[in-house]
Amino acid sequence: MGLFDALSRGLERSREALNEIFYFGGEVTEEFWEDLEDTLVMGDMGADIAMDVTDDLRELAARKNLTTARQLRGALADRLAENFIAPKHDPFTETPSCVLFVGINGAGKTTTVGKIASSAHEAGKKVVIGSADTFRAAAIEQLDVWGERAGVPVVKRDRGADPASVCYDVLDRADAEGADLVLIDTAGRLHTSPELMRELAKVVNVTRKRAEKMQAGPMPVYVVLVIDAATGQNGLVQAQEFNDALGLDGVIMTKLDGTAKGGIAMAVASKLSLPILRVGVGERIEDLQAFDAHDFCRALVGE
Repeated sequence: MGLFDALSRGLERSREALNEIFYFGGEVTEEFWEDLEDTLVMGDMGADIAMDVTDDLRELAARKNLTTARQLRGALADRLAENFIAPKHDPFTETPSCVLFVGINGAGKTTTVGKIASSAHEAGKKVVIGSADTFRAAAIEQLDVWGERAGVPVVKRDRGADPASVCYDVLDRADAEGADLVLIDTAGRLHTSPELMRELAKVVNVTRKRAEKMQAGPMPVYVVLVIDAATGQNGLVQAQEFNDALGLDGVIMTKLDGTAKGGIAMAVASKLSLPILRVGVGERIEDLQAFDAHDFCRALVGE
């Protein structure tokens, strides 16, 4: 199965509602435009984006004499793709780089770290994983499993240790081994807790200071938010809070295959001007894919 096929399969639930509008390919009526706007809103891309997209598509249909729903499917994919921000760098392929994964509990941070480590190692990168989630023993154990499976070292401390100290240790190990890519899993925390967000900001600052002193030269540090797509509009609230506190460099959207709310990726990218770096559309390692806006939107609308 190719990358686009896997993406298309993973977005099946998000695509179902749009398929109902486009399936019969009949004449475009006022009811069609109302249904399209409502469906986009229900997909959690936000009312303002849904309204803008529908208005632009309506204007295009009039200008180019697009009279059937089927003719508009490709145009919709093109217009939706315009809402995404292209990343300036891909920290997972353009190395050296250190990536801190942040987000609330249950978003899929630890699994995402493991999948990226496996893919990067397979691509010939020298990877080191850091387990800075020192609150959950299960997270440390899970990373150990991923590290062993991928042949990648995992740096950790005992449960309850200072997470900033773990980050320092991880970069020490990466420095000694000449690692290309450092992936650090942080503890899940509620974006509504100022105290926890301040602690996370400290972790980021310590990591940045140590990364500036690498033997091979400063290593760029990126802060990437992992969001469970099923959280819908709450994911946008999370992204806003984490971005305000930490200055995010990008987002990874997980579990898109388990929700009909695929539009949340668009809402986050558009409203916060943040690039989507990866999307998760299944359980397998290859189901965590590099994000391509046009492929994503084609898969979303079934074009």
